[in-house]
Amino acid sequence: VSFQLPNWAEAVIVHDAVVLLGAVSNPIVPIYRGHELEFILRQAGSRAFVVPDSFRRFDYREMAAGLAADCEALEHILVVGEAGPGMESFAAAVAAAEPIEPVERDPGEVVLLLYTSGTEANPKGVLHSHQTLACEARSIIDLYRLSGEDTVFMPSPLTHITGLLYGILLPFMLGTKVVLQDVWDPDLAVELIEREGLTFTVGATPFLHGIVNAELPADSLRIFGCGGADVPPALIEAAARRLGLHASRLYGSTECPTVPGTPIDAPLDRHATTDGAPIGADEVRIVDELGAELPVGERGELQARGPELCLGYLDPALNDKAFTADGWFRSGDLAVADAQGYLRISGRAKDVILRGGENLSAKEIEDLLFEHPEVREVAVVGYPDEVLGERSCAVVVAARPLGLADLVDFLRGRSVASQKLPERLVQVEALPKTASGKVQKYRLRELVREAEPA
Repeated sequence: VSFQLPNWAEAVIVHDAVVLLGAVSNPIVPIYRGHELEFILRQAGSRAFVVPDSFRRFDYREMAAGLAADCEALEHILVVGEAGPGMESFAAAVAAAEPIEPVERDPGEVVLLLYTSGTEANPKGVLHSHQTLACEARSIIDLYRLSGEDTVFMPSPLTHITGLLYGILLPFMLGTKVVLQDVWDPDLAVELIEREGLTFTVGATPFLHGIVNAELPADSLRIFGCGGADVPPALIEAAARRLGLHASRLYGSTECPTVPGTPIDAPLDRHATTDGAPIGADEVRIVDELGAELPVGERGELQARGPELCLGYLDPALNDKAFTADGWFRSGDLAVADAQGYLRISGRAKDVILRGGENLSAKEIEDLLFEHPEVREVAVVGYPDEVLGERSCAVVVAARPLGLADLVDFLRGRSVASQKLPERLVQVEALPKTASGKVQKYRLRELVREAEPA
């Protein structure tokens, strides 16, 4: 059962109901459009799809109707709000449903299919079980010493691994309340936090930046786990100085949600300048290009394994590249460990742009832009942004001078998610390449940082 809902109560209802029914829950982030949705619904073989009637001035019914003919397994489109032709009202379906007993399930069986964008052209379907998800949530409860006295604020999408774990699963495990925010507004966030007495949240850098710099202080909030984009040390320090807030860097992925973290009582510099040490039963190692483990202080690829590691991908062909024979997950990210086991993520081997906590595949955007009739060559790279971590820039070799609007309009015409649209354009006569023909993206990143925005 797929659902593409904002942070509304209906998202919680759908996920929990699907799991209790013995089916597989497939949350899809609201930013995805027809291009991504067709791939996901077809590969997942979704029989039901739940959408809002509209959200943020976008009509999801129209998109769903356009997908129905190409998704053979899809039998039901349920709409939260006013249903369109041939669709069912979610509220009416709930009202007419007969209660049934929950299905007994093995804790190790698949309950969640969550798609993540990576270095490949299409999203990758990650498989999780009750056991992997519960182990992850429990490790965060233990790391931050949470209890039923804590209450949760969740602005991260519930259809993202962060929102699902800490906005749906963790509050039920604690037996506490959660307050959801569907459209980000930092001043409204602070108002909700103070009115409801909320104490804990996990989110990407833009959320922490907004709360720290809001007009009024969020005095109730005591813990903020921050990850998904580069977290400036100064922001962690400002949270402590201005709000007395224990903000802390976290690192993880959809496949292995939180690998390192920093204990709540650790010194501030550990929270601000490191991504933490392995938590719970997690293990990490740092390896060179040949897979040999490196000593302390040397940079290499971070590999991880632990009880919250996913079961693999829906497409088994992806597993060999992502996992070693002895069960380590190849993160594709570069890290350095110190003598105390604290990690610093120092770069990404993967060709992705980390925008506001979302991994955007550079290759996917490049492949789409290459279809533009005037584009001869294209490379997409990230450039630093104070709030979002990174934004994307298209570096293009074209048959004629192009404007950014030309590329954006072309991608919009292919129903590409707004977050994937390039936000800068640099036009060049040729892309720098190695002798073997591989584009030298590090040179392009330098070029983009020096170039005037276009």
